[in-house]
Amino acid sequence: MKKITFILLLVVLVTVKVSAQEINWVTLNEAIELQKTTPKKIMMDVYTNWCGPCKVLDKNTFHNADVVKYVNDNYYAVKFNGEGNEEVTLNGNTFTNPKYNPAKVNGRNSAHQLAGYLQISGYPTIVFFDEQGGVIAPIVGYKTPSELELYLKMFKADEHKSIDSREKFSAYAKAFKAEFKG
Repeated sequence: MKKITFILLLVVLVTVKVSAQEINWVTLNEAIELQKTTPKKIMMDVYTNWCGPCKVLDKNTFHNADVVKYVNDNYYAVKFNGEGNEEVTLNGNTFTNPKYNPAKVNGRNSAHQLAGYLQISGYPTIVFFDEQGGVIAPIVGYKTPSELELYLKMFKADEHKSIDSREKFSAYAKAFKAEFKG
């Protein structure tokens, strides 16, 4: 009986730890709707099923405890397949993937219209939106937790609004003190 109780307790502890390490992902349509009652910025992970760096970003960065907590507290988080078949409405425009081929679900598929609209040039890309659904910036490529931290905190505090040159961004990045572990 003690062994079964211990195993059940271990399962509960593991489940709680895993649950605590998850970002609360929603669709872009849901995030836009949530902004109407509780304005927050949006962080959107644009990925594809075939993208290796996308999988590493998800595993290493989006499961980092510091990233999870900060994103869940300060952003609406969206996962968006840049070659998927989701219908999305943004700023009065509806986007689909008319050339989507379900037979290519795990391979390269046609680009979603929203990916084109956002000028996604590579995967992964993390797109940040303001509280009204306007694009702040797309950040292309894999980011470690501390690299992502810089953008999360800069955009959350609207500090990007005073950065209008590479020199100012470089100075900001150099002065930034990362706190996230990992």
